Amino acid sequence: MTGSASHGQRGRAQRAVIGRPRFTGRDEELAALQSALAAGVPAVALIEGDAGIGKSRLLAELLADPPAGAPAGAAPGRTLVAVCPPFRRPHTLGALVDAIRQSGDRIAGLGLSPLAGALRPLFPEWTADLPAAPEPAEDATAVRHRLFGALCELLDAMGVTVLAVEDAHCADEATLEFLLFLCARRTRRISVIVTYRPEDLPEDSVVRRLFSPVAPGTTRLRIALGPLDVAATAGLVSSMLAGEQVSEEFAAFVHRGTDGIPLAVEESIRLMGDRADLARRDGAWVRREIEDIDVPPTIRDAVMERFRRTSPPARTLLEAAAVLTDPAAAGLLLAVSGLSGDDAHAALDEAVGSGLLVEDRHGLLAFRHVLASRAVYESVPAAQRRLLHRRAGHALQDASPPPLAELARHFRDARDTEEWCRYAEQAADLALASGDTATAAGLLGELITEARLPGGTVARLASKLRFGTSEGMSRLQDVVRSLRAALAGQQLGERDEAEVRAQLGRLELLAENHAVGRKELERAIPHLDHDPVAAAQAMILLGWAFGEALPKATHLRWLRRAAEVLALPMPEADRMRLRVNHVTGLLTLGEQEGWAEAAQIPQDSPNTTEITRLYLNLGAMAHQWGRYGEARRCLAVARGLAERHRYSRYRTLILAAEANLDWSSGCWDGLAERLTGIVAATEGAAVTQLEARLTGHLLAAARGERPAAEQGLREVLAGSGNAPDCALDATAALAGMALADGDVDGALALTEGRPGNATGNGMWLSAVQFVPVRVEALLTSGGARTARAEQLVRGLAEWIRGRDVPAPRAALASCRALLAQARGELERAAALSARAALLWDALPRPYAALAARERQATHLLACDRHGEALELLERVRTGYRELGAGGDALRVTAGLRTHGVRAAGPQAARRGYGNQLSPRELEVAGLVIGGRTNRDIGEALFLSPRTVARHLDSAMRKLGVSSRTALAVRLVELGLGPAS
Repeated sequence: MTGSASHGQRGRAQRAVIGRPRFTGRDEELAALQSALAAGVPAVALIEGDAGIGKSRLLAELLADPPAGAPAGAAPGRTLVAVCPPFRRPHTLGALVDAIRQSGDRIAGLGLSPLAGALRPLFPEWTADLPAAPEPAEDATAVRHRLFGALCELLDAMGVTVLAVEDAHCADEATLEFLLFLCARRTRRISVIVTYRPEDLPEDSVVRRLFSPVAPGTTRLRIALGPLDVAATAGLVSSMLAGEQVSEEFAAFVHRGTDGIPLAVEESIRLMGDRADLARRDGAWVRREIEDIDVPPTIRDAVMERFRRTSPPARTLLEAAAVLTDPAAAGLLLAVSGLSGDDAHAALDEAVGSGLLVEDRHGLLAFRHVLASRAVYESVPAAQRRLLHRRAGHALQDASPPPLAELARHFRDARDTEEWCRYAEQAADLALASGDTATAAGLLGELITEARLPGGTVARLASKLRFGTSEGMSRLQDVVRSLRAALAGQQLGERDEAEVRAQLGRLELLAENHAVGRKELERAIPHLDHDPVAAAQAMILLGWAFGEALPKATHLRWLRRAAEVLALPMPEADRMRLRVNHVTGLLTLGEQEGWAEAAQIPQDSPNTTEITRLYLNLGAMAHQWGRYGEARRCLAVARGLAERHRYSRYRTLILAAEANLDWSSGCWDGLAERLTGIVAATEGAAVTQLEARLTGHLLAAARGERPAAEQGLREVLAGSGNAPDCALDATAALAGMALADGDVDGALALTEGRPGNATGNGMWLSAVQFVPVRVEALLTSGGARTARAEQLVRGLAEWIRGRDVPAPRAALASCRALLAQARGELERAAALSARAALLWDALPRPYAALAARERQATHLLACDRHGEALELLERVRTGYRELGAGGDALRVTAGLRTHGVRAAGPQAARRGYGNQLSPRELEVAGLVIGGRTNRDIGEALFLSPRTVARHLDSAMRKLGVSSRTALAVRLVELGLGPAS
């Protein structure tokens, strides 16, 4: 491109026709993507880069030219492209849902399974063709995972082999979690391509983790796009000018002004064409001197200069497109702009001809790039912007199905509070039905904090809030302030005020402001007679013992008042949920009547989620009470229900509860590995995860891994703000270590202040491990602290009276043995320790029983009954070894040596079962009958495939068979079915 023209010549020159740029400078990246998709296995490809760098163009070129090299005979696949809109508040799975809708597929005849009924909230227009809605899931997480499974089935049935998600930095949380779910699916046949701007991703974004869960064999590719060099910039400019050569000087000039960002190059060249800075005269390109050409410093500046060069009607149309954001049909665009007649069609032609608007493959119009849309949007005066949003809202109301999130956005920005509230609440309800609590919290939180709604409306919206994510929790305090403002600034009737206070109390408890939350609930309850569900829920919350220590009678009074309200008419689903909470509250307080009430709940209720939760809670409480057989039976029922109804989250919680029970009952074979798997699987369930970590550290301590266990226990204690039971057990373990080291002051410091929190509000059940350690620390210190120890033991004894609580009763026997020792009554101390051991055996809790017998032997030695004591210590040492408590076995061995007893080596031996299958071998072998692979069994039981293989080898050896099939047949012959 050579030569120059004078200003006079320029006026007579023909303006340049700017064409669509050719794909330039990304050949290596395109080849890498094509190779990944042609590998014959699913791929996960991440394309990152700054705004305007060419991510979308690279993806378009890839999808326009399918890669060669697909496996012979493979069916042709199809691609689904989901573009995430830059909404202020994304809508649940919106980009994916829109892409599926725009595909034009009809789902009738796809042969979808009943699982597809979960898609009904997302696709209401398909209700007639979708299966019936599934049974209620146990919680939002389960709803979401079931929905994800249904979406995967739908994509498979549609024949989708490539799912591309553009601008994932704008995606809603549910879409990102679905991508994680899809990438981890072992049976998937879909490749995933994601584009995003890295600078707009949070540090903990799911996008950064998409590689971590990929199924084995998946091809992984990450492409980071950078600016074009000068040569590629020259090629890009040339392609826009019908392939004419561009001089190095001009290419360097453009590169310098645009930093080689492809979109900036394109916008600058288009602007030069609009200005007639580029022209063709007498068969040759001519231009002004380079020094006279002004290149805008940003893409925004280039877009706005081009925008201002269009006619007023075209500018109005472009403003309407910027307000709509999403690609829109021409009719919708004209309706929002308010243009009509010849002006409307001329403006449409001009806007498309300018290159600012482009038409996609569905015939919809939108800005070429979101940066251009945003630049125009921000230039629209506020009053005009509100008018355009109002028109957009009214125009979209007739769509079927109505785009709820878009309607909420438009009416919000139009300042039409009534319509904003209407559609935002509907969008939030859709999000909740899809298990997307984060989006719902955002939509409702905005309404509550910004819309200045009536108090009754605020209360209704607040009742739907679920703060299950960090984003939701960050909004909680804003919602609390808005509720308080509703109370302070409005003349509310009694009912509205009570509803606001009830929700405020719930949220304050959630924020751990327990005293404040209780006060609000107490003020609300007298005026909730019109709503027995809300009244019972408030009473049960006051009946649960957490937070500050209150007399147990206070909690019990509220629970008994709640029982009266539960007898009033209310929806059965609410009654069932509240009855399960009520039973749990009673059992947590150690009230015997809780078991009787649980027995009255109909076990054949169609509300299987609540029945599953009931048995999970009963199993956990039976464990705390010391009813281990009952605990195992309840957890087995809960696990059966969870597996039958695919309640994946409950199943994980149940497996965690069973692992804790196995720790207590001495079933330690493979337990450490299972706990590691449970910790990984319970992300998002903080308390359950903390409990699993605690159990793992206790197990490590018993095995003699003292330094690591102590460090882990301190970490659990530091993170146990919302888990008082974990705090007590971790404190007990650490204080026990301190006492073993002779650090009485350290043990006292650790346990100081805990008794009031543990027992002052009736939570003795939580203190089974803590109270004996605290008593020992006080007695060892001596002096005035002895009386405090005696008072603590009396309190425990009084609480136990009349209750069938085997675990606390065994702990009481241990405490009484400590008191007898402190008084010098050594024979009595030995007898009480022996009684404690028998009580622990009855649960069974073998580790605690062995510790009691070890203490008994110590008392016998002090009574000069050496022969009896040393014989008992030998049995204790053997018991520790069989259990796997190698650290304790070493300690007892060292004690025996001081008394001249020669001991065998220190290695710990596992409990032997002879030719009988161990419980774990039986469980693993039972799953073989169902035809599961080692990997499937490992995933079900949180074991590695190698550990599963070891158990199966042992089982086959014991049963005298040599194959998995023979093992399954032999188990059936013996009457042993699959593990429940």
